[in-house]
Amino acid sequence: MSTAEHAGSAGTDLAALVEQGQGLMSVGARGSGWLSDARRLGAQRVSSTGWPERKQEAWRYTPVRFLKEARYQPTLDGPFSALRLDDIEELLLDRHEGVRLVFVNGYFAPQLSALATDHNGVLLTTLGGALGDVPAAVRAQLDQVAEHHHVFAALNSALMSDGACVLVPAGVRASQTIELLHVSVGLDEPGISHPRHLLVLEDGASARVVERYCSLGDAVYFNNAVVEVALGAGSELVHERLQEESSSAQHLSDLHVRLDAGSRYRLVQAALGAAWSRSDIRVLFEGEGAEAQIDGLMLAHDRQLNDVHLDVRHNVPGCTSRESFKGILDGSGRVVFDGRILVARDAQRSDAMLSNHNLMLSRAAEVDTKPQLEIFADDVKCSHGTTVGELDHDMLFYLRSRGLPLAQARQMLCAGFAQEVLDRIENTALRERAGRHLASRLTTAV
Repeated sequence: MSTAEHAGSAGTDLAALVEQGQGLMSVGARGSGWLSDARRLGAQRVSSTGWPERKQEAWRYTPVRFLKEARYQPTLDGPFSALRLDDIEELLLDRHEGVRLVFVNGYFAPQLSALATDHNGVLLTTLGGALGDVPAAVRAQLDQVAEHHHVFAALNSALMSDGACVLVPAGVRASQTIELLHVSVGLDEPGISHPRHLLVLEDGASARVVERYCSLGDAVYFNNAVVEVALGAGSELVHERLQEESSSAQHLSDLHVRLDAGSRYRLVQAALGAAWSRSDIRVLFEGEGAEAQIDGLMLAHDRQLNDVHLDVRHNVPGCTSRESFKGILDGSGRVVFDGRILVARDAQRSDAMLSNHNLMLSRAAEVDTKPQLEIFADDVKCSHGTTVGELDHDMLFYLRSRGLPLAQARQMLCAGFAQEVLDRIENTALRERAGRHLASRLTTAV
């Protein structure tokens, strides 16, 4: 079912979609099968969730009124089938080796994708069924990990267009990196896409996933993505994300991760693009001895908003989490960081550390940072902290005394501040691309 069936061919007011939740339920009921059922449940959540308001703590620092008033053209499956690899060459990783699934305006584009003949037991398909039926083990997980804390996630469930479904069977080590590349192409009117990805690793499995969001040109559009990750006992996932959307775009990603006993999850993400960007990351420990490490970099250029909301819940004993985010701001850029770690009453021997550090290049920039610890157990090791500061004037003086121009000295110090996060990206081509994009942005910033 295409997005057009949900919203019609004319531009759509998001606020009207929320108010018409009952209508979305009837749309979700069209067709048959498990996906229609999931869409119908998403529509029910839309009607009960309502539009976010600034008086709600989770949206206190995130402007959303312009989204409520904007009109979006629903993206369609098929108009960009003429795109070829030459058209997106500048977006490809230089030395990519592995599986690449490309989605154009939210829909799978087989002519741009690279699928190995042997996946080493890994099952790959899409919600649209372009690569075959979605396995029952994957279908059973859809909408089971995600929690619809806001209306945009519910809209994604109601209107989900396409996305990757990945199942790594028990004991299987995926030998190739799986890349999920999103390419947005401008429409006559601002477009909206609802990509949905589901990553399932069974007991003892391991995989590496690269998730990227790019655009052709400086188009105006809204990417509203939801990613669900379910990790079985003893499994391991390395998840690396790069957001380099159009400078006129809006980007919202809702990432949900569920960890079983002894599983390990490692996330590194760099959000460098979009005019308005928000990442919600929710991590739930459901089995003892699990580990999660989450590192992030946020860049807020002039008049750009970059927002991260982090919610990590230690619900069982003996789990470890490390969360570290860095922000760089210039002009009137704005960074929002809302990080929360909850340690439940029975989650003894929890070990959690949360930090957020921000570098301001302009007095017109703004940082709203709120790291939080909620601890209900007594045998824990937890800490949190935040800093907001300017460039070190002594270091600037030292570099300038060695003959470097002021702009170059400032750029070097900013790059050094960000490098700690970039160095944690294991994929060499992705790390280099993120570094080049950051350097390009810093050149204009400083």
